[in-house]
Amino acid sequence: MKFGKQFAAQMVPEWQQAHMDYEFLKSLLKQIDTFNKAHARNHPVTDSAQLRRTLSLYRAFSGLTLRHSHSHGHGHGHNSHPASPGSPQDAVEEQAILVNAVSRDGTRKYRTTFLMADEEGGEYELVYFRSLDREFNKVNKFYKSKVEEVVKEASVLNKQMDALIAFRIKVENPKGVWDFSGDRSEEISKLATDIAVSTAALSSSTPSGVRASRRVHIAMDAIEEGGSSHKESHKPESESKEEKDGKEEKNTKDEEGKETKMKANRPPPLELLDRVTMNTTLETPRSTIKGLFNFPKNSELQFNRENLNKIENQLKRAFVVFYHKLRLLKSFSFLNTLAFSKIMKKYDKITSRNAGKSYMKMVDSSYLGSSDEVSKLMERVEAAFIKHFCNANRTKGMNILRPKAKKERHRITFSVGFFAGCTVALIVALAFVTRARHLLDREGSTQYMETMFPLYSLFGFVVLHLLMYAANIYFWRRYQVNYSFIFGFKQGTELAYREVLFPSFAVATLALACVLSNLDMEMDPVTKSYQAVTELLPLVLLLLVIAVFLCPLNILYRSSRLFCIKTLYHCICAPLYTVVFPDFFLADQLTSQVQALRSLEFYICYYGWGDYKHRRDTCRTNTVFNTFSFIIAVIPYLSRLLQCLRRLFEEKDTMQGYNGVKYFLTIVAVCLRTAYSLNKGITWKVLAAVFSAVAAIICTYWDLAIDWGLLQRHSKNRWLRDKLLVGHNSVYFVAMFLNVLLRFAWLQTVLDFKFSNLHTEGLITIVASLEIIRRGIWNFFRLENEHLNNVGRYRAFKSVPLPFNYDEDDDKDD
Repeated sequence: MKFGKQFAAQMVPEWQQAHMDYEFLKSLLKQIDTFNKAHARNHPVTDSAQLRRTLSLYRAFSGLTLRHSHSHGHGHGHNSHPASPGSPQDAVEEQAILVNAVSRDGTRKYRTTFLMADEEGGEYELVYFRSLDREFNKVNKFYKSKVEEVVKEASVLNKQMDALIAFRIKVENPKGVWDFSGDRSEEISKLATDIAVSTAALSSSTPSGVRASRRVHIAMDAIEEGGSSHKESHKPESESKEEKDGKEEKNTKDEEGKETKMKANRPPPLELLDRVTMNTTLETPRSTIKGLFNFPKNSELQFNRENLNKIENQLKRAFVVFYHKLRLLKSFSFLNTLAFSKIMKKYDKITSRNAGKSYMKMVDSSYLGSSDEVSKLMERVEAAFIKHFCNANRTKGMNILRPKAKKERHRITFSVGFFAGCTVALIVALAFVTRARHLLDREGSTQYMETMFPLYSLFGFVVLHLLMYAANIYFWRRYQVNYSFIFGFKQGTELAYREVLFPSFAVATLALACVLSNLDMEMDPVTKSYQAVTELLPLVLLLLVIAVFLCPLNILYRSSRLFCIKTLYHCICAPLYTVVFPDFFLADQLTSQVQALRSLEFYICYYGWGDYKHRRDTCRTNTVFNTFSFIIAVIPYLSRLLQCLRRLFEEKDTMQGYNGVKYFLTIVAVCLRTAYSLNKGITWKVLAAVFSAVAAIICTYWDLAIDWGLLQRHSKNRWLRDKLLVGHNSVYFVAMFLNVLLRFAWLQTVLDFKFSNLHTEGLITIVASLEIIRRGIWNFFRLENEHLNNVGRYRAFKSVPLPFNYDEDDDKDD
């Protein structure tokens, strides 16, 4: 694979604009190469050029090894480097560029002076170096700003760790850390000793040469691993009193010996807990209701084991996210430095110059190439995390901090192929059986379509939705949409498209097998009388699917199932939880599964009231069932409406209010369509048609303009948006057309389209399937728009709530 593709594949998607534009610089080099080749064809070697080449043949030979002057023993004499690039005799021939650092507005930028601009084609190289400097200054500035951010975050984590250790000591020994009476004295002594020697353990694990070159001052007394790492050149002018005291105590080590070392690395004072309160970040329906009625929040510290576990889990997650950010920053520095090296090698090869060495010397001396704050912070985060969260188990700690990339297993691929083949074979078999036995023309076919078809169609809706989701994942990965970050999946638990296809085809195979078994027992004279047993097949399959979905054991994507269950619970409990992206995304999926929810309602009625024993449908004539038909259809839209109101209340965003109006109109339209289906009449038909048309128009515009970010008139891609991930604009116009067409497919329930060879239940299933397909198309472009918004804001991380809040932090906010 070429470097350009590797560079694009390994860069952080949200930081794409901050990376060096390798392809653009390579296109400039192609222009230079094209000009040079054309110039070489049109202008053969001139006499002056030939003369210079001839004179070079008589230049003194300096030898394969460097010849030193004997006037100075170590080669520092006048003739020690006769052919060095910096010597006056070769300055014009060897040196093509000069790189200077320029300070403007407090920022340091680098400017390259091209010394060969007067040559033919020099203007092309001049443009190249200007673009190269612009790209490098962009990368260097971004990297420096991000390093400053992580250094500030490190200082915050320092204070959080101070509070955690003090809290831990308070829980372990409520009488005080220095009270060694009782049975806990040995444990507390060990805790204090572990904290004291943490710095020494880190120092001993670092090579002495590295330690000597760094000379880092840690702004923390208790645990040196978590400290922020500044170079001396970036050291703040003023230091805290505790930091100065710690340094003075360390400097007296030789005089006072081991006892002073213990004092310098003492645990943080318990008095700091007087200035700390708990951040009540854990949201529950109870806390939301209390906040609505302005109940006072209890943020006082309660020293118990339960709170200690919560605090440790929160800080553990904060450390994992922080370490991941450091890894991405380190990768950013390495990738871009390598990219500048590669592009300069290409330049030297094309122009036959030796400018790459000079330019890379500047790159290595810049902040991007010379800063080691990130590496030092990574070492301290590793040491602190392993010691304080993994009981000094390095293997366990590094597996959490650096989870291994999940490998796609061959058994998943095999299983997908196997069940996909079974699905296709069963579909073909079902078609042949239906056609050969003329099942649709038999006397009981209408009754079968009214009772059994809605039961099995539920599995069809679920399978189709999973297939669309698998297709979404495939294209998200292909176009580098960071769906894992957008949804907030735990690193390493996101599913690949094959892993989604596996349960899809497995459920499809089981459902089709049940259908064929049902038909076989109906056609077999021996089993034809077993109506009750025959009717139980779809119920057994449904219970099996629900049992696997809710199974707490670590089988079949447990992490993903728990994530889905948690998100589904948030949707049901709306607006009692703060709305995040997975919550309203799943609620939007449910709005496209209204017919599946109605099939689930039919399950409850059909089996709960015993209709399956006689294969008859009394549900649709029951008032309770019809009433719940309204409620079931409205639940997904009501959930989205409540989520919009919650976001309007919290974010004060008027767009959420307009979005809530959209869902309110949809609720009215759904209720009117349901009423028309139950009570045929011209009044209900007109009302249902009007409200359905209005809701469909508003929803279509919202899909295209707000959710997809399209229909921008003044965009450079007319009627689309400035940034597109798919290379062909026609794809977006086709998607917009399909969205409009499939949106209005729901009007079929009002217009009463009839097809002679198609049962009503079959038509309803087709229309519901079209809505699921529309939602699958919507999913891709919705996440593409969200991803591009993250890219525009360089938002590659989600904020992690911290457990402690310091009083001085509140004062700063005020």
